[in-house]
Amino acid sequence: MVVKQEEIGHKGSFTAIEEGKKIGEMTYSKAGSDKIIIDHTEVDENQKGKGIGKILLSKAVDFAREHNIKIVPLCPFAKTMFDKDIDIRDVLG
Repeated sequence: MVVKQEEIGHKGSFTAIEEGKKIGEMTYSKAGSDKIIIDHTEVDENQKGKGIGKILLSKAVDFAREHNIKIVPLCPFAKTMFDKDIDIRDVLG
């Protein structure tokens, strides 16, 4: 599996791709130059339970740390993951 990050204007995404097929995606919007808002996470029905959502969130956290920005998790999945894992809360905005 490969995770690709893409930004177009004020919108962005982390997309999980396996064997040339999209199997999961986490989308975000930029809120100024120092914050992103994760607004949606979706995983292909056939891929659920494999930790793909966690991998996508991990990439988003790495991205935030690398670029010194904060994350606002509006997506219910992302919010739940931040509530459960104290090790990633350093990027909460």
